[in-house]
Amino acid sequence: MKTKVRYSIVIEIAGSNYSAYCPDLPGCAATGKTAKKAVSEMKKAIRLHLAGMKKEGLPIPPPHTQVEYIEIPLSI
Repeated sequence: MKTKVRYSIVIEIAGSNYSAYCPDLPGCAATGKTAKKAVSEMKKAIRLHLAGMKKEGLPIPPPHTQVEYIEIPLSI
């Protein structure tokens, strides 16, 4: 059985496309014409990033970044 890990990613609008990165994996980023495509490309990027770390004998960092949304009234 394969162990699954759940990494947080950040998706941002970057001009005419979207970019995504993983705070727990410095240097791991991807882009796409849509947010959905950026997420799809990010999944590939994380797999490649982790495979490269494994090949180099580096430890795989556990996910530790948490995501929380807060609501702020616009009448501040």
